[in-house]
Amino acid sequence: MGTVFSFDVRDRATERVRQGLADAVAWLHHVDRVFSTYREDSAVSRLRRGETTPERCPAEVAEVLALCEHARRDTDGYFSAAPDGRLDPSGLVKGWAVERASWLLHNAGAHNTSVNGGGDIQLRGESAPGTPWRVGVAHPLRPGELVAVAEGNDLAVATSGTAERGAHILDPHTGRPARGLLSVTVTGRHLTWADVLATAVFAKGSATLPGTARAAGYEVLAVTPGGEVRHSDGFPAPRPR
Repeated sequence: MGTVFSFDVRDRATERVRQGLADAVAWLHHVDRVFSTYREDSAVSRLRRGETTPERCPAEVAEVLALCEHARRDTDGYFSAAPDGRLDPSGLVKGWAVERASWLLHNAGAHNTSVNGGGDIQLRGESAPGTPWRVGVAHPLRPGELVAVAEGNDLAVATSGTAERGAHILDPHTGRPARGLLSVTVTGRHLTWADVLATAVFAKGSATLPGTARAAGYEVLAVTPGGEVRHSDGFPAPRPR
């Protein structure tokens, strides 16, 4: 998928946990084979060229396309699986794949884990007994500095922005690169939707989440081109003691 994945497992490395990790890695390789837009032979690449149909693709393709349509409706079209008119569900696939890899580990008995896919992270349990996970949010204007730290248990953290790949996120309503914000970080329970919402908020260029997302417990932090930091009241940054 054109990025790096990593696992941090804080549970005892039993044989069952090791197998769960192997299954999670195998799952991510499978997702890459099916969905990668970097691979000419992936199902999505063949689908976008008109060489196959969703019905003839692996079952996960239909699942992802249905989730993408759900996301499009819930974000007033600011999330799209075809922002430039060509199929590209990458804005949902990475978070969805990481979240499922995290569940594979959980079901294997690893209940305190971090799965990181290119900076989009699904956290479960604790980093140590009584200690929540802490995730630094990079400052888009100051390399090596953090704009915030997200803290919590059973938390998903997703960031969209221009720092790593430039202006690559399109506003589906205009077909042009979105430039209203420099970065958007969304936190919540599920990485699938945190990833979608980070992309949609960035595309919209306004640091506001859809009402349904706020009601579901998702929070947002955004950095404007002028360096102003805006965040929702519930963003899980640790408070000064």
